[in-house]
Amino acid sequence: MSHEQEGLFASVDALLEQVNAEDGLPEPAERKRLRKAAGLSQEQVARALDVRRESVTSWEAGRTEPRQPQRAAYLRLLEGLAARYPAPSIAAPQLMPEPAPVSAPAPAATPAPAAAGPLPTVRRAAAKKAVANSAPPAVTDPRFAHGPLAVLDGDGSAYCVGGLVLDCPATDIVSLVEWALNEAKLGASRLHRSGKDADPLVVVTAAAAERLGLPAVLEDRRGLRLPEAHPTVKRITKAKWKLTRRGFGPWARVYRPARSGQRQCVQFAVLPWGALDARAWGSADRFPPAELARVLGSYATRVITPRGSTAVSGLELMTALRPPTRAVKDQRSEAWVSGPMPGSLAEAVDPAPPEAPDEHPVVAALHPRGHQRTPADVLDEEAFDWIRDPQLLTDAECTRKFAVGIDVNTAFLAAANRLVVGLGAPVHVTAPAFDKTVPGSWLVDLSGIELDPRLPSPFTPDGVRPHGPAWYATPTVAYAHELIATYRLPVTLTPVEAWIRPESGSYLDPWYKQLSEAYKATMADLGIESGMDERDFLTAMETCKTGDPGMAAVLSAIKSTVKGGIGKLRERPQGAGYRPGERWPALERPTWRPDIRAAVISTARVNMHRKLLRTALATQRAPLPDGHLHLADDALLPVALLSDCAVYFADGPGPLDFLPHTPEGKPAPGTFRLGVSPGMVKHEGTQELLWAVKMLDEGHNPARHIKGTDAAIDGE
Repeated sequence: MSHEQEGLFASVDALLEQVNAEDGLPEPAERKRLRKAAGLSQEQVARALDVRRESVTSWEAGRTEPRQPQRAAYLRLLEGLAARYPAPSIAAPQLMPEPAPVSAPAPAATPAPAAAGPLPTVRRAAAKKAVANSAPPAVTDPRFAHGPLAVLDGDGSAYCVGGLVLDCPATDIVSLVEWALNEAKLGASRLHRSGKDADPLVVVTAAAAERLGLPAVLEDRRGLRLPEAHPTVKRITKAKWKLTRRGFGPWARVYRPARSGQRQCVQFAVLPWGALDARAWGSADRFPPAELARVLGSYATRVITPRGSTAVSGLELMTALRPPTRAVKDQRSEAWVSGPMPGSLAEAVDPAPPEAPDEHPVVAALHPRGHQRTPADVLDEEAFDWIRDPQLLTDAECTRKFAVGIDVNTAFLAAANRLVVGLGAPVHVTAPAFDKTVPGSWLVDLSGIELDPRLPSPFTPDGVRPHGPAWYATPTVAYAHELIATYRLPVTLTPVEAWIRPESGSYLDPWYKQLSEAYKATMADLGIESGMDERDFLTAMETCKTGDPGMAAVLSAIKSTVKGGIGKLRERPQGAGYRPGERWPALERPTWRPDIRAAVISTARVNMHRKLLRTALATQRAPLPDGHLHLADDALLPVALLSDCAVYFADGPGPLDFLPHTPEGKPAPGTFRLGVSPGMVKHEGTQELLWAVKMLDEGHNPARHIKGTDAAIDGE
């Protein structure tokens, strides 16, 4: 190629760059609005475009512009989203009255089931026009064209995600079931190819409950269900529909046996009966129907369509992402049959005796009623609840001004990441050699590991040094070996016996990924992005939950889903009629697995302790001699722990006043890091030092009250 030709080519390339710069790419703020309106996270966009998430952040902030070929693909994405989620007109609220509901039947090309930005009012005609002029839409299941759920109000308006309003003519539960299954186009596609599609969810407001003939309150406060003689229950039965064992209560399921492999089931959430627990959802049940549809739709799109409490949803999410079975071909008949899914929990198994709660039949078979199990009988893996002996406070600590709490983001979720757990039944072994790669429970004496008395023991929930042999989950024993090897402690560990699970895998990995993406996407909606400067992060966290109450409710529900889902792995018996030693329904679930719950909590607790120790070592000036873990007086040590919250004494009121950093200003390696991701920490609260010292003297845990949002200690 001649120099002249190279020059011509360079001129053409420059001209092309100029054309690309004027290709109609929306303004940065509009790019962000469109992504949020579709309920997409920056990481999802980055994966689709094969770039780093930070690149998407920069494009939305206007710091950089995408280059080809990603630019053309990004433009195509934004054009498609703009057609689905047009920017609302500023004058629309003054010029347009509340839209009348439209009839349910509609073309499949309707707004996609996601809406995480400002809720637009969408008329059906406008929606049809927008889609007609758009690029080819993303692949959507036409059966569920109107999204996963609808919030039904008293005038028959059914509010769906994306601002869509359907007209629902039903005036009783049976006709509502028929409408939801045959006309409404509600539901969600399965999360795993071998799983099940999500059933339609109809959320019933107080006004809708009256329209449907449901009482304003449930008289049966214990059973939380309508009596069998109620007209609604009779009508359901007469129409050949069925109710689950829990009947028609706050969360109800009306179904018929599947036909031709197709499920016939509708879920109901009755708001006036307390379907949305305020501990998980805040005041979401008082939101207007359209806003509630946005909130529940965001949760359904990012996590799972709610099927009960957030704890129930957390457990259901595990099964939806890891179905117990899959279709396999029978070698003899060549027919497709149901077979176990590798890596899943395929069947219910009984726990090992130390893993079982007191009520379980395996405990009743070993111990007489009333026997108090000792640490040598029972696995006690729980979260920290520890305070330091006030006599062990140093003079230097008592000269500081503040008690500052830091809180680990979704600590149990972070612990589930890449955690290997047992998949099958336990196997008993005696005098085993410990293997940190094998999940199980181990009877071993950890009392020989001596730590600085100002630190909690990592092996017990109350932080007290153990006495003699006790049962521990694999992560706890692995951490004991880590301490011995790292700090050359003169201790040898010899397990007496163990219950191990040779079949194992990272069962919770998809669950972790789904919930961590949901958590980060919702935090981004609240203005908290990954990679923020520490000071910017702390400033943004102070106001994030007041900016969008709807997304704050979603965030609360996601966090409750994590904790509740882990808790459900060891669901205890319920009901006054239960007798110890009897089986209860939860035991028949493959996901009733107290050993997995123990492994998650054990991992979260040792993760916390590891960071406590490394923070202390990063702040003391003298190096730690080999052979012991007694820290210097200038080491930064906690004064209280409660699950994922740690309280420190500091000269200033914030985390940056005490968390250690390198000379370059980076967090010290292995210590607590401020940020939004699971496992990183945020500011939990600050109180005066004398307040915390008084609580320690009285035996109370400052970490429980560091936020200052309760007055339990003063008896108020």
